[in-house]
Amino acid sequence: MTTIETTTAGSLPRTQALIDANAARTFEDDGFTLKSTPEFNELVAEAVRDVVARQREVGITQPGDGEFGKAMSNAVDYGAWWGYSFQRVNGLSLTEVNAFNEPARRSTPGNVQLTAFLDRRDRAAFADAYNDPESGIATGRTATAFPTTTSEISYRGHDAVAADTQHLRAALNEGESGFLTAIAPGSAARVRNDFYPTEQEHIDAWVGALREEYRAITDAGLILQLDDPSLAENWDQINPEPSVEDYVAFTQIRIDAINEAIKGLPKEQVRLHLCWGSWHGPHTTDIELKHILKTVLGANVGQISFEAANARHEHEWAVWEENKGLIPDDLILVPGVVGHSTNLVEHPDLVAQRIERFAKIVGPERVIAATDCGLGGRVHPQIAWAKLESLGEGARRAASRI
Repeated sequence: MTTIETTTAGSLPRTQALIDANAARTFEDDGFTLKSTPEFNELVAEAVRDVVARQREVGITQPGDGEFGKAMSNAVDYGAWWGYSFQRVNGLSLTEVNAFNEPARRSTPGNVQLTAFLDRRDRAAFADAYNDPESGIATGRTATAFPTTTSEISYRGHDAVAADTQHLRAALNEGESGFLTAIAPGSAARVRNDFYPTEQEHIDAWVGALREEYRAITDAGLILQLDDPSLAENWDQINPEPSVEDYVAFTQIRIDAINEAIKGLPKEQVRLHLCWGSWHGPHTTDIELKHILKTVLGANVGQISFEAANARHEHEWAVWEENKGLIPDDLILVPGVVGHSTNLVEHPDLVAQRIERFAKIVGPERVIAATDCGLGGRVHPQIAWAKLESLGEGARRAASRI
């Protein structure tokens, strides 16, 4: 009998107890590293057990820890997927100017560079909407203050990643597969750099540090999900809009960084998550998948997770079909078939239809149905779990029809 595996893109709604406990934590002297205690760690362990069990109940066959072990804000966890890394490396410190408030930069042909994090073309095009607190554009709060690279980057998160792997392994049943998220080098290196002479050296430093975290996850027998929204999202953070050729060259550096960082790891245990940023904005300046797909497929990973449900990118399933000759024979596609950007709960038949599109391209055994992006902090918890129920049911319906 055909089966369709299911998973998520990472973040899931936290319990109120976990949110309250996190809010009560204090920072180390650096101002951005949250202090931990045995009591807090036990609370996280319990929450991970519960969230894995609940994923199992709604039909998720490849559960994650919900990113519960990562730094978070009180309610909206934007920045947790990234900000957690600040607490796991040396070489960062708080400075008056950071990636969010630095002066705007302008690119020129052949000299592509990211501008300030909030100096985005989508924000400029819809300034009234972004500045209206009642517009429904949820950009979220950051989990911690954003630091700057001020000295040599090196890894110090060994205890933290060990706790992550232990919590998830303890929650999984024997033989059950699970995954943990970790930031990719290119996305991590978007912090302001005041130390390394070049952007390439800054990225290389993150490669060297983060590979330690990656290996700890795969050595624990878990799937490593590399979160790298920068691959697609950087396009909106470059002013003025660059040529596609310049952007592809810019992105290739980030793909090369991934490949260097995961060298020697089991390919089948590595998943790359590609997205256009999870905030609820218009996204009219998102780059089209057709321009970057070939470059992204150069990542030496076993799975690629991507947005395939939201209104801006759902039509791009056809890009995968048109380019199926470029898809490696051993690559598993992990399309998002329920979205994080709407309160509407997708009908299971719609979920099944979305799954079937990709099953026809690579075969059902090479499709894992997922969420577009993290649901935690993006939709109400009750809605998030309803979406996951629909995901599980939609996968069952698709399997029965294939």
